[in-house]
Amino acid sequence: MNRKLDELREKAGALPLKPGCYIMHAADGTVIYVGKAKALKNRVSSYFHGSHNLKTEAMISNIDDFEVIIAKSEFEALVLENSLIKHYKPKYNILLKDDKGYPFIRLDIKSPYPRFSIASRRGKDGAEYYGPFGSRGNTKTALELLLKALKLPTCTRRFPRDIGRERPCLNHHMGVCDAWCRGVPAEEDYKARVAEAVMVLKGRGRELTAELTEKMTKAAEELRFEEAAKLRDTVKALELLETRQTVLNKGASDTDAVGFFEGEAKSAFAVLHYVQGQLLAKDCELFEDPMGDVAESVSLLVRQYYMDAELIPSRVLLPVETEDMEELSRFLTEKAGHAVNVTTPQRGMYRQFILAAGVNAKEEVERNTTATERVSKTAQWLMGALGLENIPKRVESFDISNTGADDVVASMVVFVDGKPKKSEYKKFKMKTIEGQDDYGSMREAVGRRFVRYAKGDESFSELPDLLLIDGGDRHAEAAREAMESTGVHVPVFGMVKDDRHRTRALVTPEGREIGIQANPAAFAFIGNIQEETHRFAIEYHRSLRSKRVKKSRLDGIEGVGEKRKAELLRHFKSVNAIESASLEELSTVIPKNAAKAVYDNFHEGEEK
Repeated sequence: MNRKLDELREKAGALPLKPGCYIMHAADGTVIYVGKAKALKNRVSSYFHGSHNLKTEAMISNIDDFEVIIAKSEFEALVLENSLIKHYKPKYNILLKDDKGYPFIRLDIKSPYPRFSIASRRGKDGAEYYGPFGSRGNTKTALELLLKALKLPTCTRRFPRDIGRERPCLNHHMGVCDAWCRGVPAEEDYKARVAEAVMVLKGRGRELTAELTEKMTKAAEELRFEEAAKLRDTVKALELLETRQTVLNKGASDTDAVGFFEGEAKSAFAVLHYVQGQLLAKDCELFEDPMGDVAESVSLLVRQYYMDAELIPSRVLLPVETEDMEELSRFLTEKAGHAVNVTTPQRGMYRQFILAAGVNAKEEVERNTTATERVSKTAQWLMGALGLENIPKRVESFDISNTGADDVVASMVVFVDGKPKKSEYKKFKMKTIEGQDDYGSMREAVGRRFVRYAKGDESFSELPDLLLIDGGDRHAEAAREAMESTGVHVPVFGMVKDDRHRTRALVTPEGREIGIQANPAAFAFIGNIQEETHRFAIEYHRSLRSKRVKKSRLDGIEGVGEKRKAELLRHFKSVNAIESASLEELSTVIPKNAAKAVYDNFHEGEEK
């Protein structure tokens, strides 16, 4: 791969500083990525120098060759990139799963029993199209309500082919379909019902309701009560449809607000459609892979979204400014046939639209991301960023705690699948280190842990995938030396803190830092481990110090056992208060002989 990388670098370095598109190929010739650039030489060369996110690194590792197409301008490059992506559908490009934009309702009038369906655009197939309407989901719901209100079929049976083949389905028994599969009512009645649905789709729903109400009244007056009851139910259903769904008589929006959110495991692209300041509908799509550059991603997704759209609003609001805002505005203007203003608002009503779109994208991600996925994505990121051979499922972390030269201790905490496993935490009190020697203490603690492993101690039998040390490169080096002296080899990194005592980076024993702040999930995860390791070490150190202090001043006094010591501390609250108490005060808590022994212990040698 290194030889191939050198060849690709050399080829990229010979490219011109002109706008255009680049096409990355795998070894079998498959197109795996398409991009655009203001200056081809700079953009393409950047792939073969420095570090990148996991998705980009994976793509680069699969590049066998590339080709470029020089464009006359940045705008031409933008349009060309869009066409190439649509044609090749490269593996590493962000791709919308299906056609987006404003959907249409299609009516197949060639059939003797016409059926309605949802379509992304008008086709040249002789069918009738109504719309465009709001989001695909809302349009589908509204169409289903309309068909049920008019008791038209929503099943998969086809007429006249399936007439009489089977008994009516559950929809008929639920009263939401007139069971056209029986052949009764007749074909003419079916088409009349379809014509009523078309009236609603054309925005004439109130007119239809008035007509049906008049027919219902007439039927009731002529004592045709069964027919009147059916008409009454249809009118009620249409009125309910009108109150629940406005999508069928709404046109395309005049403003679209784009939202984007990149989570720990998924990302989301959302578009909110507004008409005269009122939210009409929403489109949203989730992505499993990391996005990389947010501005590039937003630009590409917006172009894909409107690529085949029948109608484009006059205003498109983006959450971030992109390098190609002018080209993007021109691209949408040429497609729409009218001026399209692409902006990133900083204040006012349109800024609120953008914030709302972002909230919708975030909620979509959080609703569709499990805790396991979050942990898995974070672990995968760490594996790539740290160059690990395995996903770090088990992480062990060490910290040293001391006050001067007294009670030097170390803590070992364990995280498995992103969660602390407290049953496997370990404490170490230094045995061979005298005085304050953090590096020596770390060497002893880590060494004892892996010596126990080497000896087959069951409580130390499982090796970590990653060893983290609270401290810099010298702490990490001391830990690695101690571990490898036992014949064990596990990746070791130090946790480097910032001014606010948060882990800002990981560092190798050789001193190479790997920043983690750019990945919020990894930053939070490593910070959590560092805090937990420090907490556990501090608690152990304090417990030892407390025992030592108490023992040196109260323990060993004749006649004062644990029970009387507890009584004294409960009454006087502290050892200093016990020391200051008079013999009479002490005697009110414990027997006189014991009280005198306590008093003499603290006042020995004083003048009477």
